[in-house]
Amino acid sequence: MSGRDGGHGDGVDEVTSALLTASRLLVAISVRSLTAVEDTVTMPQFRLLVVLASQGPAKLVTLAGLLEVNPSTAMRMVDRLAAAGLVDRHASPDSGREIRIQLSAAGRDLVDDVTARRRAGIAEVVARMPPGQRHALVAALRAFTEAGGEPPVGGLARLGWT
Repeated sequence: MSGRDGGHGDGVDEVTSALLTASRLLVAISVRSLTAVEDTVTMPQFRLLVVLASQGPAKLVTLAGLLEVNPSTAMRMVDRLAAAGLVDRHASPDSGREIRIQLSAAGRDLVDDVTARRRAGIAEVVARMPPGQRHALVAALRAFTEAGGEPPVGGLARLGWT
């Protein structure tokens, strides 16, 4: 069988198309949430801040690996964020030669502010959905993220990228 399901016959193509459309909406909301701070950080720099917010202090090589960039790129990002007062660098307690990077109070505030804006944008869309569809969406998204290996987020979800 071919057509909308690309020969799968089990709705894979239809679900994939719906998720692609939803991802465009989520990206648009994410971009809008960053507009208030776009003079301060770029999208990749914000990603680094979110990684630090969710993972805690990290070595440069660890950050580079998590962000899938080379260490020199990560170092330039850290340098810019440190100059802006958004991250701090400290000697590692394990080795005096290693530097650990962590969010500063200003960095935490920025991540929290952008996350709150993103959450509000998503909540606006969700509020326009009928309650029954909201419950179905939660179940579907949990199944989707579980299938993709994304761990669940407890409490008030941080909606940044990691």
